[in-house]
Amino acid sequence: MPATTIHLVRHGEVYNPDHVLYERLPDFHLSDRGLRMAQATARYIAEHSGINHAAAVYSSPLDRTRETAGAILTALNVVRADRGEDPLELHTDPRLIEAGNEFRGRRIGHGSGALWRPENLRLIRNLHKPTWGESYQSIGRRMSDFAYEKVDQYPGQQIIVVSHESPIWSFRHLLETGHPEHWMFLRHTALASVTSITFDSDTHELLAVAYADPASSVS
Repeated sequence: MPATTIHLVRHGEVYNPDHVLYERLPDFHLSDRGLRMAQATARYIAEHSGINHAAAVYSSPLDRTRETAGAILTALNVVRADRGEDPLELHTDPRLIEAGNEFRGRRIGHGSGALWRPENLRLIRNLHKPTWGESYQSIGRRMSDFAYEKVDQYPGQQIIVVSHESPIWSFRHLLETGHPEHWMFLRHTALASVTSITFDSDTHELLAVAYADPASSVS
């Protein structure tokens, strides 16, 4: 039975001194610590005898995910070169992008905080749906479309996919519970973590979910 594993990597920490919700805005890059986190996860992948045979690397089109993927490719291609293999290149896919959010560009939890202003209360009336932006159903559908397409494209292989907390967790929750809606404060998707999801390549049946946090000690 061939199996395809998709390793979903969350990007590293972002440089955000003004504490705004950067959502899909351009020019939000990894911080110095975020780059070290990406490099720690890159080393973990390069040293992992299974993952370092990945057939492709994909990412969201945003700066922070492409930079994280770049660190992974740098480490991975050294291993590939030692094996006499051609280097991998980065592919971006809009289905992997951050969840849409009506609070983009605003400060949420600092100072007066846009979240608590009376005119914004309509956006937080349902934390489970959520009502402030793209629904978890929408996120789950686009992530599923991407994942099952890649399972068919890479039967019996592994790929690395760099995305964002909400898409990764919504998709995992959909696979494990049958629905993508979840309580956002209970997500288990640390910065630069790796959520590995294995499917039967023929039937798309979920076979296993594993989680690693290679950057947990990065300061």
